[in-house]
Amino acid sequence: MGLSIGIVGLPNVGKSTLFNALTKAQNAEAANYPFCTIEPNKAIVPVPDVRLDKLAELVNPARIVNSTVDFVDIAGLVKGASKGEGLGNQFLSNIRETDAVLEVVRCFDNGDVVHVDGSVDPLRDIEVIETELILADVQALEKKIERLQKSLKGDKNLKIILDDAEALLKFMNDGNLALSFPEKDKESLKELFNELRLMTSKKIIYCANVDEEGLAEDNDYVKAVKKYGESKGADVVKISAKVEEELVGLEDKEREEFLESYGVKESGLEKIIKTGFHTLGLISYFTAGPKEVKAWTIHRGWKAPQAAGVIHTDFEKGFIRAEVIGYEDYIKYKSEAACKAAGVMRIEGKEYLVNDGDVMHFLFNV
Repeated sequence: MGLSIGIVGLPNVGKSTLFNALTKAQNAEAANYPFCTIEPNKAIVPVPDVRLDKLAELVNPARIVNSTVDFVDIAGLVKGASKGEGLGNQFLSNIRETDAVLEVVRCFDNGDVVHVDGSVDPLRDIEVIETELILADVQALEKKIERLQKSLKGDKNLKIILDDAEALLKFMNDGNLALSFPEKDKESLKELFNELRLMTSKKIIYCANVDEEGLAEDNDYVKAVKKYGESKGADVVKISAKVEEELVGLEDKEREEFLESYGVKESGLEKIIKTGFHTLGLISYFTAGPKEVKAWTIHRGWKAPQAAGVIHTDFEKGFIRAEVIGYEDYIKYKSEAACKAAGVMRIEGKEYLVNDGDVMHFLFNV
């Protein structure tokens, strides 16, 4: 499994500049006018993980395989997008397939870069974005309710689903995200959410895009976004799309020095991915051998057989046991054989909860 993030925002907030920098490819035309992105931009980006690199230095494999993140960048939304304004909602279906939504809002003043609404107000931008997402979801939900009503014919199970769908529709028509619906964990609604892939049922990460001066210290715009995110229980990440663009092509040492000159240690990509993993409750474990050292993405709380299943379904079906070495132990003793000799390699069964950074080898029989 991988992590997929949909990037949304109003025109001219830095979405396409950010996408270009994150993917290190100028796939999305970044221009100083609305609607410069005219079709969805998708890219697969390797997850930077220093632990993977350190393991590779010890194992010296034929190849190194990072976990990946899928980024989807869509055209800028404006008021009325759900009703066809601007480029309308023709690209929103791409966001339905993602795991989380990254809402990019402008948190800097620059008279040379026009704002679609004439002034900078990140909280207003968030309201516009989320209103359009809600309205698009409401349309999808209304169509589903119509189908349910036609298929009802005394089916008690369908009646339960219909009642829940109508309650959800009323809740969303009041301007609420599906994610905050109090009864969203009911089985009938889980099925509905899975079928419709409601955009507002996804976890949201608020992305405050600042200029170079705003990286070291939070400006008032960023403070407002962080306060809002805290009130919603959502993660907030601060980046500078402009700085990210300038990082493209720099060697590691140059990159570190460049970031330090702005008083930061991590790139925007690293911040977004780390935040995405935290928001969705994801962790990584590793497999290490002469052929490859590889990172695998799983949900926190998964047991060993589930973790094995991301390699191949047969690994989960025929799971026997797992050989596990903690990352720190592997680095300390420098090889699998040395870890085994030191007694830090553990044999774990089906109930073992995988930890972030575990180095694992699975035994299975099908």
